[in-house]
Amino acid sequence: MALNNLPFSAFFLLLLSAAVLAEYSNHEKPNLEEERLLSTMIGIQGIVYCRSGKKLAPLEGAVARITCEGVDEYGYETESLSILSSATDEKGYFFATISPYELKDHNRRLRNCRAFLELSPSEACDVPTDVNKGVSGAPIGTFSRLHDKNIKLFTVGPFFFIPQQEAKSIPDGY
Repeated sequence: MALNNLPFSAFFLLLLSAAVLAEYSNHEKPNLEEERLLSTMIGIQGIVYCRSGKKLAPLEGAVARITCEGVDEYGYETESLSILSSATDEKGYFFATISPYELKDHNRRLRNCRAFLELSPSEACDVPTDVNKGVSGAPIGTFSRLHDKNIKLFTVGPFFFIPQQEAKSIPDGY
């Protein structure tokens, strides 16, 4: 009985395979260049505080700067890239993204990215400190991958601004 159904089973499997292949070939194939560029997109996040004495308060409206060295495909230095983060929210959180689409030359690569304190909206707390290298530049090192957004997420800081009167008691203001 099983031998009688063998031709039918083989015919059915052949039809099923053809249907699957036809369906697969109708789907749009991913653009490999676009996929490569998207996989190199990075995000940088951090928190900025106002530190007055022993009190810490999230600093809303502060801005960080991200600067990266540029190199061409042969390893020679090219124009660097510098971007500003979005202003921090009420919890002091900032976020910035760097996309390869921002680069004029798509053969250029970025390296040695650093995050800096750039701007405080508060006149009462506007002196940047070098805690966690907020002034000298915090290196952007390890990352976690956000697979759903196809982004490498780096975290820096936290960074601190202090009031002017406290900066006078610190040599060189840092």
